Amino acid sequence: MALETNASLQIERLDGGCSGTCKGSVSAMEDGKDENLDNLNQLTTGKPPRNVKMVRHCSSSAFFTDFESEIAILGLVSPSSENSVFLPIFRSGSWSEKGPKQYMEDEHICVDNLHKHLVTSAELPSPGAFYGVFDGHGGTDAASFTRENILNFIVEDSQFPSGTKRAIKSAFVKTDHALADTKSIDSSSGTTVLMALILGRTMLIANAGDSRAVLGKRGRAVELSKDHKPNCSSERQRIERLGGVIYDGYLNGQLSVARALGDWHIKGSKGSKSPLSSEPELKEINLTEEDEFLILGCDGLWDVMSSQCAVTIVRKELMMHNDPERCSKALVTEALQRNTCDNLTVLVICFSPDPPPKIEIPRNHRRRSISAEGLDRLKGVLNN
Repeated sequence: MALETNASLQIERLDGGCSGTCKGSVSAMEDGKDENLDNLNQLTTGKPPRNVKMVRHCSSSAFFTDFESEIAILGLVSPSSENSVFLPIFRSGSWSEKGPKQYMEDEHICVDNLHKHLVTSAELPSPGAFYGVFDGHGGTDAASFTRENILNFIVEDSQFPSGTKRAIKSAFVKTDHALADTKSIDSSSGTTVLMALILGRTMLIANAGDSRAVLGKRGRAVELSKDHKPNCSSERQRIERLGGVIYDGYLNGQLSVARALGDWHIKGSKGSKSPLSSEPELKEINLTEEDEFLILGCDGLWDVMSSQCAVTIVRKELMMHNDPERCSKALVTEALQRNTCDNLTVLVICFSPDPPPKIEIPRNHRRRSISAEGLDRLKGVLNN
């Protein structure tokens, strides 16, 4: 092998949509940055999955037979017209399975046309849509009640739609209190809530619990919610400050989530400060042409799959058949093959009637070789 100075060495390894990068130290052949390589580096150094060992990712499915080559094709941002006005067109599909559990306690809702669904005099931006995943525990009472009522609590709020964030937070409180006041609902029943409200180009994600919202942005996974697990540092601090304790990852030894609606046997009386919070965390984004689809899934999916793996599966499926329901089923099937231990509910929401485009990486015409120093470092890495 011919050795040349002033070259660069980079070793990259992809593992289930997440990666590690080992770099040899050398200078670039030119002072200018290679934008194509920078884009690829950003893709392959993505955020690792949370609470899941990397060896479990992308290990059991035919989707990833040629995963390393696929991620290079799917992950780059394609050119777009910044001056164009993008208005999403909503299509959605869902799939649920009981999984290995004895009972199915999940609920969900898909509203692709908010204007037709609602009976309201409020002036709503167009288009509008609403989606939610409600992962129940202690029975289905809380999840079913929340599914049926939380959207109405939002749109009937006096602050909606001018103060949508305040209306959403108020709706969570109203729903939580209604669960306490409704005598037909078991006080030990509770539910996590993950919802997406889209008005025009503005998408609001509200989350209380450990379900997760992931945006597919030209093949790249962008997490729009945080898993509210008791062991999460910020949640642990809040729980312990309010007198709660965590045993083996469970809040007060009873609940595997730090935020949920219902569960009044843990919260006590209304108005008291409880370690179990019903307050949602909100995330607002403006949708663009780069935003292709949204995945909403309960923790049964994310316990065995990284966000990037899920986005790669959905994008590949959409390019084949462009059916969001079949994409949802593919994710559920894959999670079952990975031996998830929970109920499974997955929603896939597309923002365009067309399938995602295939994005090619521009060929790099610059000549690169390995320096003597880089070769020594490569030998060291391989020996270790």
